[in-house]
Amino acid sequence: MALTGDQLERYARHILLKEIGGPGQQALLNARVLIIGAGGLGSPAALYLAAAGVGTIGLVDDDTVSLSNLQRQIAHTTSAVGEPKTSSAARTINALNPDTQVVSHTDRIAADNAGQLISAYDLVLDGCDNFETRFIVNDACLSERVPLVSGAVGQFDGQLAVFRGWEAQPDGSLSPNYRDLVPEMPPPGSVPTCEEAGVVGALTGVIGSMMAMEAIKEITGAGTRLNGSLILYDALDTRIRRVKLRHDSKR
Repeated sequence: MALTGDQLERYARHILLKEIGGPGQQALLNARVLIIGAGGLGSPAALYLAAAGVGTIGLVDDDTVSLSNLQRQIAHTTSAVGEPKTSSAARTINALNPDTQVVSHTDRIAADNAGQLISAYDLVLDGCDNFETRFIVNDACLSERVPLVSGAVGQFDGQLAVFRGWEAQPDGSLSPNYRDLVPEMPPPGSVPTCEEAGVVGALTGVIGSMMAMEAIKEITGAGTRLNGSLILYDALDTRIRRVKLRHDSKR
């Protein structure tokens, strides 16, 4: 389907890019992206993907907006305190771009529903805040062969990776998945949460925006995929490292 006049104007800066152009913009409009968590990472990722013209964005979150969220969760406003995060974020996204359809999933993602949920989407962005959910999402993405963009933040540091664990690497080995980065569930209490340790709000914007960028690359085929690598960002020292990941065939 041809782009409308309004769409040609709205996405003009994308269409000018030879790496995206009209075909890439059509791919974005046809894409279905699932975002796990409508919080610090999911908010900027969802807003940039909506602005980019992603046709369908699914939001998974069973929480409500609290005042302490607003320091970093930019999809929500003060008037939304007490409201489900999915409906608050959907309202913000719809105001930003009516081309984007938002599908709200207010049930917590779990092992018994993850596969069915994820199989309905082309791409998953995981911005959750706990390891149990990360393992569940990773395993479902691996089983359903859906690319996974994974982000996480600490107080002043963040990380980003893309996992396509069913694909072969150039050397014939399997691509890594999240369990090759974190083989086992960390002991309870060993990794402090943002609520316990704090986090700089703008940091979640940096990593969430990077997640959106990798999603756009996955959808349009622009650039080089991050698959097989981990990005580490140190905000205090303004330092970025890229680390190669490998699949552990013995695990």
